[in-house]
Amino acid sequence: MSHLEIRNVSSVYGKQRVLQDVSLSADKGEVVSLIGPSGSGKSTLLRVLIGLTPPIDGEIHIAGERVDYSSRRHLRRLRNRMAIVFQQYNLFQNMSVLRNVAIAPIKIKKRPRREAEEHARSLLKKVGMEDKQDAYPDQLSGGQQQRVAIARALATNPELLLLDEVTSALDPERVNEVLDTIRLLRREGITMLIVSHEMAFVREVSTKVAMMDSGRIVEIGTPDQIFAAPRENRTREFVSKILSHPK
Repeated sequence: MSHLEIRNVSSVYGKQRVLQDVSLSADKGEVVSLIGPSGSGKSTLLRVLIGLTPPIDGEIHIAGERVDYSSRRHLRRLRNRMAIVFQQYNLFQNMSVLRNVAIAPIKIKKRPRREAEEHARSLLKKVGMEDKQDAYPDQLSGGQQQRVAIARALATNPELLLLDEVTSALDPERVNEVLDTIRLLRREGITMLIVSHEMAFVREVSTKVAMMDSGRIVEIGTPDQIFAAPRENRTREFVSKILSHPK
């Protein structure tokens, strides 16, 4: 049984259909990357999964349990099992780094403050930010803020981590700080769905790559197959342009 199973999911924005009959699965510990041109539905799929954009059709299952996106109880349970990190860090500017990471376990999971802060310190150490626990977001670089955002997402011990273009707002020299953190999470076996334009990184860390275009999945395969021997013309066209014009 797949850890995550997406079956024939569709979604709309206004009157426009932004996802069309999308099916995708991820086994526990897999890293599945979504690639494709801007506007192809990659970020929308992550928003659907976390419950920010409701699906109009199809089913999503986590560990065999179907998610009912119309139920507040199911959504609360879903957000205990899944976390998302956006390209904008969205840290609380009036809170220290430590408080940013500890706040969700304290407020949502009702953990004792001392326990939540101890866990937060261990997560900050994991992402290389333990020496900044008393700093405030405006005292950090973009890469540092994004690593804190990842630690915050991990604070509720999610089964699935969604990463939406987490390096796109960073200066080039800061990108590797965040990519190294994701490499670490991969080694620890966290199931992840990643949207990224960092093709070399996608090829390195992914167990599976899904090419999207116009709200559909065009092709799914291993990184080697997608980047070296794509079957579909649309994938071949996209990959050839991306690889010939690296970021």
